[in-house]
Amino acid sequence: MAEKEIFIEGEDFPAQSFDEEEFFYCDEATLAAQKSFGIKFLFPWQRLVIANILDTACLDSSGAENKDFEIDGQINENDGVCRGKQIVLLPTGAGKSLCFLTPALLLDGPTLVMYPLLALMADQQRRMQEGSLSCVVFKGGQTQEEREENFRKIECGQARVILANPEVLQNEKIICRLKKCGIAHIAIDEAHCVSEWGDSFRPAYLTLGKIIKELEVKTVTAFTATASPPVLARVNEVLFDGNAHLVQSSADRANIHYEVRYAYAKKKAVLKACIELKKPMIVFCSSRRKTEDTARLLTAYFGSEKAKFYHAGMTKEEKLAVEKWFFDSEDGILAATCAYGMGMDKGNIYTVVHLDAPEHIENFIQEAGRAGRKGDDVNSVLIWSHKDQAKWRQAQKNSREKVMGDFANSRICRREFMMNYLTGEQVICSGCDICDAQKSGKKN
Repeated sequence: MAEKEIFIEGEDFPAQSFDEEEFFYCDEATLAAQKSFGIKFLFPWQRLVIANILDTACLDSSGAENKDFEIDGQINENDGVCRGKQIVLLPTGAGKSLCFLTPALLLDGPTLVMYPLLALMADQQRRMQEGSLSCVVFKGGQTQEEREENFRKIECGQARVILANPEVLQNEKIICRLKKCGIAHIAIDEAHCVSEWGDSFRPAYLTLGKIIKELEVKTVTAFTATASPPVLARVNEVLFDGNAHLVQSSADRANIHYEVRYAYAKKKAVLKACIELKKPMIVFCSSRRKTEDTARLLTAYFGSEKAKFYHAGMTKEEKLAVEKWFFDSEDGILAATCAYGMGMDKGNIYTVVHLDAPEHIENFIQEAGRAGRKGDDVNSVLIWSHKDQAKWRQAQKNSREKVMGDFANSRICRREFMMNYLTGEQVICSGCDICDAQKSGKKN
């Protein structure tokens, strides 16, 4: 059979060329995903994670298999204390949600999925409904009648997925009811929030390990796109008492070109980048005020329908309006805080500019990863000023805060620096300002 070029696009199905005959699998998981989500195939890392979930969830309390799910004719053997406990590290756009939505189609009991943001829960609920996957949502502000209707759907088998955030699971009555629902799998999305937020402004994340034990669910998977060894260790400690199995693909996003621009006048540097680089684009700022200031600057140059701002201080209606505008835009510029990010699946963002460096490089990598989710060549630009330099010099040596400045001041390949910090992975640079300068014989 002649090679047929097929391109799958979207957050869960990044653009990829493949030989249809070679990559077509007839296992139950792939067939279920094809039927419900319209995909052609599952990636190898997705298949491994799904196999681990199905294998563990389909063992009864005596350890005997009560259902025979196989992928590629093999059942994964992940024995010992890590059985059923996974931390899955896949880059942005690699299709993490399919890793827990596909098993939800096949497991006997429902899947509980924990999300950090209400907007992300609403977006995932929409996607599941489009994929004919029934779900219910538990969140703050619901009436008793709404929650009783949720439990009725779960108990009648009408809901395969339960969506919740850590805060709503602080309710003991909800936990007691969920415990009786026969939950087969717990998935924690954006699990780096356990480390990033649990010790600061969302302590509910630190209770998730206790909640997992109370629900007595043996199959638990934590998903994240970007996490350094200290963050992974913290997630492992809080959720799994340090006894999780790590499934990790390459952390490199080869389609992103990284660049640091040194500037005394940051606004001028941002405007220059917005003029030069391909749109749609996001300009990440560190504060609400800066997003509004940046949007005013860009509006003055590009026009009122070409640039807008987004931050947590906006009303729900204002946020939805800006989200829709940006999602539909082919040349818009969004000045945003980190409030815009997780779960947003706009596939044609071509540039991400950081007016301000995030506190940690993990956040920088994740925010840069908002671009190029379809596999297109895209740009990430960090604007670095003398004030940033002064702050970097004051940061404690070997601290996570110090690493962001080390990246900006690095004279080795940007990609190599990030991979060394995250995983120690060896990569060939597919584009950064340092390597570009070396190739051209110029000093960076």
